[in-house]
Amino acid sequence: MKYSVIAPVSASVTADPEWIAEYAEHVEACGFESLSVVEHALVVSRYSSVYPYASSGRMELADDCVIPDPLDLLSFLAARTTRLGLATGVLVLPNHHPVVLAKRLATIDALSRGRLRICVGVGWMKEEVEACGAEFASRGRRADEQLDVVRALWADRSPEGVDHHGEFFSFEGGMSYPKPANGRSVPLHIGGHSLAAARRAGRRGDGLQPLGVAGDRLERLVSVMHEEAEGAGRDPSTLELTLGHQVSRITLGKAASLAARGASRLTLQPEPTGNLSRAKDELSACADRLGLA
Repeated sequence: MKYSVIAPVSASVTADPEWIAEYAEHVEACGFESLSVVEHALVVSRYSSVYPYASSGRMELADDCVIPDPLDLLSFLAARTTRLGLATGVLVLPNHHPVVLAKRLATIDALSRGRLRICVGVGWMKEEVEACGAEFASRGRRADEQLDVVRALWADRSPEGVDHHGEFFSFEGGMSYPKPANGRSVPLHIGGHSLAAARRAGRRGDGLQPLGVAGDRLERLVSVMHEEAEGAGRDPSTLELTLGHQVSRITLGKAASLAARGASRLTLQPEPTGNLSRAKDELSACADRLGLA
């Protein structure tokens, strides 16, 4: 089992350079696999969209919560760590142009020597997506094309470059360097709770991170992911499943139970505290329970 820690964004400390750098260094020292950061390019006050992961329909973050750009934050943390994986959970794909995104992701991955892992989603806040210039209703089709563009630019090494003419994006002879550190791709996982997310993970992703899903519904999503992978001529056994838990409550027994459901990674939510000593102690206690380095 791999264990990732979610940066405590709700405490509004992730844009404090000393705080977040020391926190990331401690995550690494404790032996966790990676640190995950979140994205909202824009939070619209008094939004009417329904947050799907809380009964209130409101996200747990305050409207004025400090949410730094996730890729800039990961680039900063790459320079302050040496082994720690750098992840998003979740990057809101409609907010990004795929040509620019391919360059940014490959750059971070190259500079960090292959430590980047991206989890993307189509977004739930209509107001945010539309403010970034994308149509909310078509964001699923747009996401599929975005993933195709990003992967094509990473894979191509021909002197002619890549031609792409799709519904949303069009260019000819596109060449994008540097390439990801492994020469092929940055791991691209799909986040979400819908059948569409599971299908996207099977056809185009390297794994699924279902949000707010458990039991029979989780099993159904995993089954759909595997079915879609087989239908696309891909090996379902290569796809990862990332599930969530709490830093303060996870145990080896609970991790084993989730592994039995197919999980290969757990993203752990810490206490939302700005007290750095308290935050580091929570991580240390968790690492001790899990037997990490």
